[in-house]
Amino acid sequence: MTEYKDYGFHTDAPAHTFSYLQDPLLSLLDKNTNTCILDLGCGNGYLANCLISQGFNAYGTDASEEGIHIARQASPGRFFIQDLSTGKLPEELQGLKFDTVISTEVIEHLYDPAGFIRFCKDSLNGKGELIITTPYHGYLKNLSLSLFNKWDLHLSPGWHGGHIKFWSKATLSRLLTDAGFTVTAFKGCGRVPYFWKSMIIKAKLN
Repeated sequence: MTEYKDYGFHTDAPAHTFSYLQDPLLSLLDKNTNTCILDLGCGNGYLANCLISQGFNAYGTDASEEGIHIARQASPGRFFIQDLSTGKLPEELQGLKFDTVISTEVIEHLYDPAGFIRFCKDSLNGKGELIITTPYHGYLKNLSLSLFNKWDLHLSPGWHGGHIKFWSKATLSRLLTDAGFTVTAFKGCGRVPYFWKSMIIKAKLN
């Protein structure tokens, strides 16, 4: 987790993935139970700022100095540069008790996903909740990629800083279960069922 590709955030516009992730993700949140939220890998802060505008108590961290600078324009004091390799939250956030960690389209970029989940777990208070989104893979989608010879395009090996882990519902659920979580919700997002672009998994600490 020590290497990082800065994606060069220049505006506060949402990533294209939010066109199909935002509504189903927001449907999993409740102000009465999700009272202190950390958006881990927040990029330019679009999601956390969206949550703040809706009355949620949200903070965001990211390794991108550019992204954090943009995020702070809308909500000063809510966004901080995060170096995951330290294994610690930024000093400004260490006194907060997060009951919810959200991470959108991050885990597929990481060499050590198990370490990332442990970091999420350590950032949570008590029986907190973790919400993760990542590109979806499953039998029918994988089969169609093979039938139409689209794997090279899908894997994009020439994409610097691109996806290096490819998750299914089963493999991501197992990773969470092994770390001490219980999966409580699953949503497929984008396209027709079982050919989804991404998935959302919500899990609660045991």
